[in-house]
Amino acid sequence: MTTDVLGHPWQQETLRLRPEAAGEPVATLVSARAPLGVADPAEAATPSRAVLYVHGFTDYFFQTEHAQAWLDAGYDFYALDLRDCGRSIRPGRTPSFVADLATYDEEIGLALARVRAAGAQQVVLLGHSTGGLITSLYVSDHPGAVDALVLNSPWFDLNSSWVNRVITTRFIDVLGTCFPLLRVGTLGEPYGRSLHTSTGGDWDYDLAWKPIEDVPVHAGWLRAVRRGHARVARGLDIQVPVLVCTSGRSGHPNHPSPEDLTGADCVLNVAHTWTRAPRLGADVTVRRFEGGRHDLALSSSRVRHAYAQEVMSWLATRMAR
Repeated sequence: MTTDVLGHPWQQETLRLRPEAAGEPVATLVSARAPLGVADPAEAATPSRAVLYVHGFTDYFFQTEHAQAWLDAGYDFYALDLRDCGRSIRPGRTPSFVADLATYDEEIGLALARVRAAGAQQVVLLGHSTGGLITSLYVSDHPGAVDALVLNSPWFDLNSSWVNRVITTRFIDVLGTCFPLLRVGTLGEPYGRSLHTSTGGDWDYDLAWKPIEDVPVHAGWLRAVRRGHARVARGLDIQVPVLVCTSGRSGHPNHPSPEDLTGADCVLNVAHTWTRAPRLGADVTVRRFEGGRHDLALSSSRVRHAYAQEVMSWLATRMAR
């Protein structure tokens, strides 16, 4: 363990993964322990708890304010920078690329093993955007791995026309198999520009790890995501409580208004999320936050507070069961 770029009290550990043709991938586990004495003395029998956060596409963990809410509630906080993302980017490998979302099962499993070994008796998995899709599939495929799942604007369908969601998806399924690294699109810039301090936003983060401009979308990666979407559409079998949190509305993904950028999800169609959330499992709760951005943890202070408060309130009830 070494001190993370976020500074004290954040630590990081490199997780070595199975070698691949493009070299040896790694993942990075970032963590901070809850301060002693946080829990109510009257609840001395409360099990030790932890949360593991999984970020979205071309992203990494830096949302320390939201993490502090978990620490204050007595949860040890862990965040996983997936292979080829953020702290885990290595020369000679394609950033943010996999041809199968199940590839990430390896580092999620290793991270959860570290969390359990550190003493956590109850573990929550927290996923944002693409990370919400990845964690949903993981929990469905690995019964008993965690005790609850919290999703922050999970990506369950393509925010596009019917033609792209149906016809183009079939084409991508073939193209992604034959030419997985073919560039088929670029991540939209407006949302990223609205976040970063260099372009008028409120958040300062590493643009090498979470770039704004010219972020490629590869055919093999998009094929993997669309296959994940299809699994959600057919229905998963998550056997633990699930909390799905979204903005109250969506903004235009390509030409959002200033009001959209500060108070709506300009990445996903939240109606898709609301429609597919009940298909995750038998125990799913959906909460909508008016004025929320795509990442609720990077929204206005009012929304950030409401989001954290709702998560902790829901967990206090559900984890007690």
